[in-house]
Amino acid sequence: MRSLLFVPGDSRRKLDKALGSGADALLIDLEDSVALDAKAEARSVTAGFLEEAKGLAARPRLYVRVNGLTTGLTDADLDGVMGGGPDGIVLPKAVGGADAAHLGAKLAVREAEFGLEDGATRILAIATENALGVFALGTFAGASHRLMGLAWGGEDLSADLGAEVNRGENGLYTEPYRLARSLTLLGAAAAGVDAIDAVYTNFRDMDGLAAECREARRDGFVAKMAIHPAQVPVINEAFTPSEEAVAKAEAVVAAFRENPGAGVVGIGGEMLDRPHLVRAERLLARAGRT
Repeated sequence: MRSLLFVPGDSRRKLDKALGSGADALLIDLEDSVALDAKAEARSVTAGFLEEAKGLAARPRLYVRVNGLTTGLTDADLDGVMGGGPDGIVLPKAVGGADAAHLGAKLAVREAEFGLEDGATRILAIATENALGVFALGTFAGASHRLMGLAWGGEDLSADLGAEVNRGENGLYTEPYRLARSLTLLGAAAAGVDAIDAVYTNFRDMDGLAAECREARRDGFVAKMAIHPAQVPVINEAFTPSEEAVAKAEAVVAAFRENPGAGVVGIGGEMLDRPHLVRAERLLARAGRT
């Protein structure tokens, strides 16, 4: 997945429109974009959408963002939508691997209740929305076989910290948020899952979005969340490996295949070791060339 588009779960019109956005995944939201008195309706709308969209021949992956584990609303959210068989659940305000394991147990029960394949529902944890979550980023490794990615976000974190802003006058994140971003990248690598970059809230600034995507891809993020359909093409372009990068990765894999016992191979005058092979294999997997 390259692009993950948030869509309010209480708007069937927006959900239907999002199917044609080109996003690799829809993050159907029952949390921040849905008012408290609209939660029940959002669950019903989301369940109906899932039932219909799951049968489409070509569709994005369908994830549902539930309300956090401390809200008292998570069970009702899962009861309301799991019958539709979502591809995954987005866990907001996650505090480490313990929360991922807790959600995984809830999913296992509902998969059995609704006759879904055991373990089919994946988990994407948004892991930096409070200070506790930032300190727990190193605990996701081995927490749940369902965990497919860690995402970070700076909006809720800024509220938790009591910050005036989370970006400086130059438009770039200030240091607390850059730290959270970096730790998310490290936490995802330690857990062996995808690192997914935060939303870019200025949905009219495509140049700023493109620049942030390039920086994220450079550092190791493989995807980015979006809050508006117009952002999806920019994100997809940024996180689609170029033909040049694919060709180089294929050459690295081929060189190690031809020299299975080698720890280092030479390509074009450059000496490459096993970490370069791992990087090449991951790039090819993202490009669908494996």
